[in-house]
Amino acid sequence: MTAAGDAPLVTVLGASGYLGSVLTARLAAQPVRLRAVARRPTPVPRHATAVEVHTADLTAPGALAPAVADADIVLHLGKHSGGWRDAERDPDSERINVGVMRDLITVLRARRTAGPPPVVVFAATTSQIGLPPDHPMDGSEPDRPETAYDRQKLAAEQLLKTATTEGVLRGISLRLPTVFGRSPLSGVPDQGVVSTMVRRALAGQPLTMWHDGTVKRDLVYVEDAADAFTAAMRHPTGLAGRHWLVGTGRHDTLGEVFRTVADAVAARTGRPPVPVTSVEPPQDAPVIDFLSTTVNPAPFRTASGWSARTGLRDAVDRTVAALLDGSGATGKEPSVRT
Repeated sequence: MTAAGDAPLVTVLGASGYLGSVLTARLAAQPVRLRAVARRPTPVPRHATAVEVHTADLTAPGALAPAVADADIVLHLGKHSGGWRDAERDPDSERINVGVMRDLITVLRARRTAGPPPVVVFAATTSQIGLPPDHPMDGSEPDRPETAYDRQKLAAEQLLKTATTEGVLRGISLRLPTVFGRSPLSGVPDQGVVSTMVRRALAGQPLTMWHDGTVKRDLVYVEDAADAFTAAMRHPTGLAGRHWLVGTGRHDTLGEVFRTVADAVAARTGRPPVPVTSVEPPQDAPVIDFLSTTVNPAPFRTASGWSARTGLRDAVDRTVAALLDGSGATGKEPSVRT
């Protein structure tokens, strides 16, 4: 553990990913020693002076122990690259989504010391609950996961909670809703629905919905999501041993979101806004795509002091600017749940 007066050593697992890269950039500007761990090369901000880049496949035997050696805080954002869609058909997803957590607990159990256990903050998902209720979730709801991905995330979260009870670590699970947007802190692309619709609008294509636009989502801008992790790691005493829901509490309808995208692109390009239309959904569309998913973030806000600071239009404007500045525009369909 860190000696008194020294900066804590923070390890980010999944540092080269979409959210992990933004979180790494945030931490690089803070008074911590930072170890960025990922299977792929991790982008490091130019201003960073105390960042150790550690490239490893964490599913390989023996790879995890050196990645988290002496870490005071582990921010676990690692997941299978195929996301929720591939979890149903790819047997490797369980090894990554659950196995890395199991291995992490084994490593930390073996190095137990007399000091406070290390803090582990885990990136979970609000969809672990299964079909959402007709009111904003606050984390007290029973979990009835519907997909393999959600079952895997829940299994990893339960391992974390058990290890906290045993005193191996101080575990905090942050259940995230849809995280979206591009940030100047990272060049890693967002393949989610909002950025996909920005690309479509930039290409002059209509923005299509599988419903009438009244379905609600709690959409958290990627920088705000990264800040939730830094807030959590600073408040382990009040947060450890539980899961917490991260959200804006804003509950935007997708019709409003898509119209905001159309207007933001029009403002930047000088062209008329592209139309926002409803189309027939595919026959295999998941039921959850037609249900509103809303979050009451008050419990986490009260316990950690965190709150989402970026409004929808501001986040969309930043995303439009980032895509115009260097990422181009394509019309490919969303690859993540909305």
